[in-house]
Amino acid sequence: MMPLRKSFLILFALMIFSSCQQRDNGKSEQKNDARPNIIVVLVDDMRWDEYAAAGHPYLQTPNIDRISREGINFKQAFATTPLCSPSRASFLTGLYPHSNGITDNLARNEQSHQLETFPKRLNAEGYETAFIGKWHMGNDNSRRPGFDEWVALKGQGEAINPFLNINGAEQTIEGYVTDILTARAVQFINRERSAPFLLYLSHKGLHPNHMQRDDGSSVAIEGGGFIAADRHKGMYSTAVFNRRPNSGIVPTDKPALMRPIEGLPPLGPEIMTTETTIRERGEMLMAIDEGLGDLLAALEKKGELNKTIVVFTSDHGYWYGEHCLDKERRLAYEEGIRIPLLMRYPEVIRPGTKTDEMVLSIDLAPTLLEMAGVTPDKSLQGMSLMPIIKNNFTAWRNAFLIEYYTDTVMKRIVNMGYKAVRSERYKYIHYLDLKDMDELYDLQEDPYELKNIINEPGKEALLSDMKQLLNELLVKTGDAAIPNL
Repeated sequence: MMPLRKSFLILFALMIFSSCQQRDNGKSEQKNDARPNIIVVLVDDMRWDEYAAAGHPYLQTPNIDRISREGINFKQAFATTPLCSPSRASFLTGLYPHSNGITDNLARNEQSHQLETFPKRLNAEGYETAFIGKWHMGNDNSRRPGFDEWVALKGQGEAINPFLNINGAEQTIEGYVTDILTARAVQFINRERSAPFLLYLSHKGLHPNHMQRDDGSSVAIEGGGFIAADRHKGMYSTAVFNRRPNSGIVPTDKPALMRPIEGLPPLGPEIMTTETTIRERGEMLMAIDEGLGDLLAALEKKGELNKTIVVFTSDHGYWYGEHCLDKERRLAYEEGIRIPLLMRYPEVIRPGTKTDEMVLSIDLAPTLLEMAGVTPDKSLQGMSLMPIIKNNFTAWRNAFLIEYYTDTVMKRIVNMGYKAVRSERYKYIHYLDLKDMDELYDLQEDPYELKNIINEPGKEALLSDMKQLLNELLVKTGDAAIPNL
């Protein structure tokens, strides 16, 4: 009979061996994890046509163009709210602002800590997650739930020598903000890991060098304007942008926009976006494009480029003088709501794919969850783009809701909160606080929205149909229908 002590030692050794084997098997399973890595690059205020492959006349954007060339270009992509904070929350949650609660640029710090985001869900499913850059839902730069790595600017952040919260330690880092954020992103990519990763890189560019106050307003800081990296300053100093036919056209059919505002000049060509601003924005984009190239190179070096979903997009558009506008991103016209949306992942995306289906910022969350093998929650209001990517759909959305909650930051559009609906052909904008100032456009006949047809004889039935469609979308997305519309 074996002595008790010897028997115990043998049993203990077997337990240790079994435990080690289980740990090794666990690691082996993670190393063989077939789920894709995910990188989302979010640019601030970038127009849908602000890169070479989209037809820009002089910008040199080889890395953005590469994503378009080697992936899918969603040519009809839209932000559901053309304003920074609400749009960012919609990307992360797959919900409209009226559902996720981030409705404006005010300091909604605590609310943004409560958001149920797709990175949080992926983190719970074993993804190693990182947020790097501009959170911009409140000025609070502390870590939000669901991110293992956290490198965040405070509010709008600074273009030069940015102040960052790096995993709980706040410090100023010397240098140019885009380069600093890119370097941190590359460091994250290069880590040795056994699980797939999600990197959410949210750039400060193309935003001017402003500091945000808690009331949502901002004040210029050093430099004040669109600050490019030193190596790119003056790169486009003599270039001229090919403006759209509605640029410099003084509105005569938009009563809400035409209201006289105390302290502001009336809309006219002399106050619209200058060539200098357009050039400086283009120069600022260059470091973002270079940084995207650095991310792709890091993935390629690790042999993980084709195992990684790479998304490139923007929170909303910007005005280049259309309707004589400059900075008022909040409006529902095409230049404000259209965004670039490019995606590369050769496992399922055929290179050079282009689609004209209408896709939305709220579609990103369910799409990436599905691509990662996670079932999206039924409460999400966006739609997975996988049927479009795989070209196996028979029907898609034919209209969508746009919304904006008025604030007092931009004087020209105070009280211009609205609910709007855009279909494949028409757009109806209903202003919530202004009476008899609604707008209706036929985008097929008038793609530049120069003719408000709301009062035209014979359009009564169309207007009634668009009002009904708007209320149907409101109810469908959990909002209240507008009475007596």
